[in-house]
Amino acid sequence: MLNQYTPVILKSGKDQSLKRFHPWVFSGAIKKIKGPVNEGDVVAVYSNKDEFLGLGHYQVGSITVRVFSFEEKEPDYDFWKEKLQQAYNLRKSLGLTNNPETNTFRLLHAEGDGMPGLIIDFYNGTAVMQMHSIGMYLIREELAKALKEVMGDELQAIYDKSEKTIPFKSDIEPKDGYLLGESHSNVVVEYGNKFKVDWENGQKTGFFIDQRENRKLLETYSKDKSVLNMFCYTGGFSFFAMNGGAKLVHSVDASAKAIDLTNENVELNYPGDKRHEAYVTDAFEFLKDIKDKYDLIVLDPPAFAKHRNALHQALQGYKRINTRAFEQIKPGGILFTFSCSQVVSKENFRNAVFSAAAIAGRNVRILHQMTQPGDHPINIFHPEGEYLKGLVLYVE
Repeated sequence: MLNQYTPVILKSGKDQSLKRFHPWVFSGAIKKIKGPVNEGDVVAVYSNKDEFLGLGHYQVGSITVRVFSFEEKEPDYDFWKEKLQQAYNLRKSLGLTNNPETNTFRLLHAEGDGMPGLIIDFYNGTAVMQMHSIGMYLIREELAKALKEVMGDELQAIYDKSEKTIPFKSDIEPKDGYLLGESHSNVVVEYGNKFKVDWENGQKTGFFIDQRENRKLLETYSKDKSVLNMFCYTGGFSFFAMNGGAKLVHSVDASAKAIDLTNENVELNYPGDKRHEAYVTDAFEFLKDIKDKYDLIVLDPPAFAKHRNALHQALQGYKRINTRAFEQIKPGGILFTFSCSQVVSKENFRNAVFSAAAIAGRNVRILHQMTQPGDHPINIFHPEGEYLKGLVLYVE
């Protein structure tokens, strides 16, 4: 049935993870590849005993095959449409589709939805697709057509933003652009709050949707508080704090563009509100001497480690930034602190934060342990998909 796909044969004993439905085949697990293969090709993975294990996209690198099916099914148009339909159905069950109070969500989350190498974020009628594998990039037109069929009139435009995410070793030179229609508005709504999203020039797909529920939680802690939002990017935590009744909110980011966007977003929701100020400066420098000025601090830095060989350095970074926050926050203050580094485990992150508390000499209690929301699902067979970790801490 699948004879047209080049067989990838695994070494003896290296098939167990795939039999447990883990979707990655590492280069060291491969015994041989029986035929020519190009990056992005669909390959069929077999055990050393010739047992079929799965179909996936071949790529150059440590993760050599990303498996998208453990069944002997032809990956044709209907196959991909069904996967997109299942992803959409999940978001519908979460109450995220056709919701005027929140019209932005993650529509498809790579391994979490059985499509490694692809994410799709939905922004008020526009789907922004970002491919992280050549295999997904090569079928982008097919995926766009299928997505339009699944979503119908709810979807007005599809934007491909893969120019900077396609593996650099490939010889493909992608260009960002619309695959379908065009967008007429870049303003989205999250729990009634408005955001300007720049998917063409912003980070990732333009907005960090994964902090939606954590922003809402922050709102409940903000009444009458002096709030500091570090690494603010688009300012999401800042105006959720304002919405919760904060008496003062300061937003900090090293990027002038991010601060401009934060100020625009604050003005969208609270025009002329004097409670908010924004600063373009380095986070570590800003946290040097603000003793007892803030009684709620948000630390949401970019990933300190994108690869496992940077893990030690990343943990030192988390320890340093959290130590600064513990040293400076008011007694009885609340700290929202996060890691979005996939290679940093929950235990790693917690230990780094606990070390910071000990160095600062502060007594700290955990109020909440946070993760990514339901539209960023974690495949139970792929624990690496749990990338967002967060703690809400009470600091005596």
